[in-house]
Amino acid sequence: MTDASALPGQPRGGVLSGPATERAVNVLAPNPSVMTLDGTNTWIVAEPDSDLAVVIDPGPLDDGHLRNVVDTAEKAGKRIALTLLTHGHPDHAEGAARFAELTATRVRALDPALRLGDEGLAAGDVITVGGLELRVVPTPGHTADSLSFHLPADRAVLTGDTVLGRGTTVVAHPDGRLGDYLDSLRRLRSLTVDDGVHTVLPGHGPVLEDAQGAVEFYLAHRAHRLAQVETAVENGHRTPAEVVAHVYADVDRSLWPAAELSVRAQLDYLSEHGLI
Repeated sequence: MTDASALPGQPRGGVLSGPATERAVNVLAPNPSVMTLDGTNTWIVAEPDSDLAVVIDPGPLDDGHLRNVVDTAEKAGKRIALTLLTHGHPDHAEGAARFAELTATRVRALDPALRLGDEGLAAGDVITVGGLELRVVPTPGHTADSLSFHLPADRAVLTGDTVLGRGTTVVAHPDGRLGDYLDSLRRLRSLTVDDGVHTVLPGHGPVLEDAQGAVEFYLAHRAHRLAQVETAVENGHRTPAEVVAHVYADVDRSLWPAAELSVRAQLDYLSEHGLI
């Protein structure tokens, strides 16, 4: 068995659901798959001495899960006052409207189509609820509407699908763009260097104890894959499917459709930069 401390980002072992930091509690959604890993992480975030909480990514439209999130907050003596979305993929956002009904909360998101209420989210916004402070960090690339939330008091960042607790994420072409994604990873790295962030609270998988190590691994991985794709094209593999079969030959074939999205994004990036 590999020691978790030797893995990229130092993933935390043990049960995923439950307290992760002083202010963040995870309620794992029952939707495991090859794409969602153990399931979607729904985060309840609150100041320890406050009776108000924020929920980030209610998850899929699963009434049992949504009620479990509410019950978990209430058992801790907290009322959910606001719902936030990292992005609009169904495994994170499909349950948001129903969750808003259960909690009588607004839903704030970057994409206006996902909002319930007048307020959206934008770069630089600071959200304060019951003394809690969350800072909105734009992290497009996985999708155009992807956001992360910086939780300064815990020196943590909630990353949605931009950084996962295990493996790497998909650049969901055509909505996701590789150039944007690389910029987002650099933005997250600056949080680890300049703002002291050391913990990643991801949208899927375990908590990462080494945020800087995780982000640097992602940047290195992307550079390596990009070089592989460029070489594959130079060797005559022209279509995305051909490139996937060549570059991702050692990857489970069930993941090839997702890999093809990332390859399309990489091909676009190489073309835009005059490299192919």
